[in-house]
Amino acid sequence: MPLPKAELHLHIEGTLEPELAFALAERNGVTLPYADTEALREAYLFQDLQSFLDLYYGLMAVLRTEADFEELADAYLARAAAQGVRHAEIFFDPQAHTARGVEIGTVVEGLGRALDRSRERHGITTRLIMCFLRDESAESAMETLEAAKPHLHRITGVGLDSAEVGHPPRKFAAVYEAAAALGLRRVAHAGEEGPAAYVTEALDVLGVERVDHGLRCVEDPELVRRLVRDRVPLTLCPLSNVRLRAVDVLEDHPLPQMMAAGLLCTVNSDDPAYFGGYVGDTFHAVHEALGLDENQLRELARNSFEAAFLDGSPEEEALRAAYLAEVEAYQFD
Repeated sequence: MPLPKAELHLHIEGTLEPELAFALAERNGVTLPYADTEALREAYLFQDLQSFLDLYYGLMAVLRTEADFEELADAYLARAAAQGVRHAEIFFDPQAHTARGVEIGTVVEGLGRALDRSRERHGITTRLIMCFLRDESAESAMETLEAAKPHLHRITGVGLDSAEVGHPPRKFAAVYEAAAALGLRRVAHAGEEGPAAYVTEALDVLGVERVDHGLRCVEDPELVRRLVRDRVPLTLCPLSNVRLRAVDVLEDHPLPQMMAAGLLCTVNSDDPAYFGGYVGDTFHAVHEALGLDENQLRELARNSFEAAFLDGSPEEEALRAAYLAEVEAYQFD
């Protein structure tokens, strides 16, 4: 039985395995520019974030209907459950779909159907976080937030993803202010390819409660002290960092130093179909490559539940306490 954990940095579009991509392509009459699943897997060798994003958005063409999004989410949840995930906060990119003529309601309701039965079917509680594409305009982000209003009963928060360099957090100040007014939780990718200053800006300008990635905070000691003092969670994705060349090899990842500094680190899979492993695989990889011991692995799992967007109600705090108790009771092999 795997260590119980929450996954807080997971792009549902990044769970599209080659087999499902080809099945959906056939169902929807989409021709993929790959001979077979093996050829597609070979295409998952990226040089940088942009080359990954080009493939990532290209493959989304197979996602057309509510049933497609439902099947995508259900496949992820089944894999996640097998790797010990008990709570998942799932990102989705509405602009990547509306740009293809797929309405936001199709995306949200399709994902929602899988999430509605996730606890019963997979033993996983879920949240849905709508991300804005930072390489699109702030106006497009605001239009997306407006279009999402009929579906906010399904959406817990907003995030910011896609190509980071040249798109500072402040570009989206107005849409984050509007999201906060709607009661939505706020996260943002910052400090992955972009500088540590983007992490500070995401905190100060966007008011984020969690930082997605945040890897480069280590370049700013004052920022590290602030993150430790304020207990701001970081949703780190070590396998992604290696595949996208933010870190040369996993053995060089600063996760142990970040934990030793007192940062509230969590470990997540990001886009697992593309980056070589789901979150349980990631825990195993950092254990092997970085020599993390059982206490450190337990700390990462504990952090994941402490950082989760459970709403503070007695029922949800009881749920958090139950998850934390599972972590403390876990016996490593």
